Amino acid sequence: MSMNIENLSSKELAELITRANKRKKILAKRRPATQVKAAVAKFLKSTGWDFEELYGQSSPSKPAATAATATATTTAAPKARKSTKGRRLGKVPPKFRNTANAKETWAGRGKQPRWLSAEIAKGRKIEEFLIK
Repeated sequence: MSMNIENLSSKELAELITRANKRKKILAKRRPATQVKAAVAKFLKSTGWDFEELYGQSSPSKPAATAATATATTTAAPKARKSTKGRRLGKVPPKFRNTANAKETWAGRGKQPRWLSAEIAKGRKIEEFLIK
């Protein structure tokens, strides 16, 4: 993270220094990551588990899985698919066209447009609007 401190006022600079000192104290109280990883590995070993069995991947501190542990994980469940929520799907050519106004089309995705739902409400079939 880079920050241009040249444009800060003395009040903003004092606040930044105060926040930095608080963060420094918090970080100083933390144990080093290697110690925490070792403690977790020791605890898992005492319970009869290892990181790979619980999480399906080798721990960051281990360089690679051995052949014995690799055979034990071959029955792991397949990875879950990513959610499509918020993801834009590819553009699709239109499948339906309004007979009254050729500029109005619908690809068949999402909610039906008003013109199509109005025509269906009148008794027409959706197949009548298919683009051939």
